[in-house]
Amino acid sequence: MSLIGLDIGTTGCKACLFTTEGKLLGSASREYTVDFPRPNWAEQDGENVWRLAQDALKELLNKTGEHNVEAISLSVHGEAVTAIDAQGHTLRPFILGMDTRTVEENRLLSAQFGASTLYLWTGMPIHTINTLPKLLWIKRNEPEIWKKAAHFLLVEDFLIFKMTGKFAISRCLASRTQCFDLQKDEWSQPILNILGLDESRLSLVLPSGSAVALMHTALSAELGFDHPPLLVTGGHDQACGALGVGLTKPGLAMVSTGTAEVVEVVLPSPVLNQTLCDGNISVYAHVVPGLFLAMTLNHSGGMLLRWFRDSFCESEQQMAANSYEDAYDLILNKAKTGPTGLLVLPHFSGSGTPWFDTASKGAILGLTFTHTKYDIAKAILEGLTYELRINLDLLKSGGVRIDALRAIGGGARSDLWLKLKADICGTPVVVPAITEAAGLGAAILAGVGAGIFPDATQAVDSMLKFKGEKQPDFASGTTYNRYFELYRQVYPAIRSISHRL
Repeated sequence: MSLIGLDIGTTGCKACLFTTEGKLLGSASREYTVDFPRPNWAEQDGENVWRLAQDALKELLNKTGEHNVEAISLSVHGEAVTAIDAQGHTLRPFILGMDTRTVEENRLLSAQFGASTLYLWTGMPIHTINTLPKLLWIKRNEPEIWKKAAHFLLVEDFLIFKMTGKFAISRCLASRTQCFDLQKDEWSQPILNILGLDESRLSLVLPSGSAVALMHTALSAELGFDHPPLLVTGGHDQACGALGVGLTKPGLAMVSTGTAEVVEVVLPSPVLNQTLCDGNISVYAHVVPGLFLAMTLNHSGGMLLRWFRDSFCESEQQMAANSYEDAYDLILNKAKTGPTGLLVLPHFSGSGTPWFDTASKGAILGLTFTHTKYDIAKAILEGLTYELRINLDLLKSGGVRIDALRAIGGGARSDLWLKLKADICGTPVVVPAITEAAGLGAAILAGVGAGIFPDATQAVDSMLKFKGEKQPDFASGTTYNRYFELYRQVYPAIRSISHRL
């Protein structure tokens, strides 16, 4: 007996097969494209994503030889939305979270409700990422599609529909749409009324880990399953990752450092105050029942270090290829010890939280002839960590408790980066042994829905192992504090210049 966590990202999907003890038996992945038909638009062919997800599932079963799968759950990127007709055919591509066409719609929503009111209802700050302004855009700009649409779906309920014919979405994903009332635990009627959208055109909201239906028999046979697996509600990919690394009680936090850097902090109840609203911190339902998450975002993350490596470190990449070493290690091992004396503002793709300034630009301050490219590489890590601390400090000032950080993603492989996070943020940083946290989180939810696990917390606690920990060093932290205080002044000081570039 085994379980599948199907992780659907923006640019690729991965199907992960786990035993009921949490052992990863194998995985299979597929990549797909994002379309940019106009400036500020980002769309995706949902039918193509579905085809490639099926390919990944087929390959997984063939690679592992395991065809007796009890249940499947999904870990999915949030906010993207599409429309389907009464026959289940897509009427338009998904409008993705990264799409920024909805500036005018957000202005209208802010005028209609007020940004603070929307935040108190939904936990989502005004932003182009949200599903609500995307729906309003469709209504205002594609009236024929709006009228013809039988259902508006996110990626999770779209794929559940494809596999079962049922319309169901996790509370976790629904609560990231800005159409869901966190306090009342239901679709927000005032918001739907303004949209002119009947609730019947949205999916049924169920707790994460809820059984929906068995996979269509014909589809199950085509994909290679011995018998139709049960489809179970999952959740937002970051929330599934948080479950996969054991974030099941308040005070625990996860820092996921991949292309972007995301922090998820567990809350016992929604913390919806002006401090977090002003900081653009989203608050939404966790995949663990009764808990919530506060989320921060830095768009750059590991992408910035990769840009530096690819642009300036060709020789280190060649050496790494010849010696089977890591190019990042070859670069960072040559940097000076202690603070570099440089300040890197990592807004190379605009800023994330707390400013959400899409016009902000990156900057490097303090360069002298004594600095090398290796110092700049380390300064990038310092700048990313200063940005992380700004967000952690904001959460704490908003009443959010943070006891420890659990680090996942590519950034968790760097001892230097982990140590910087511990010292600069003054918080212990722990590295779980799991490499597929989101897939494991989804698989655990599949097991809950199938009745294999009594609850998600008990399941992950029995599986979780750690492989490293960094405790904050007081002396190092004190040294870095001086540079952090300077860093906090950088964005306000150069914002107007960045906007004119």
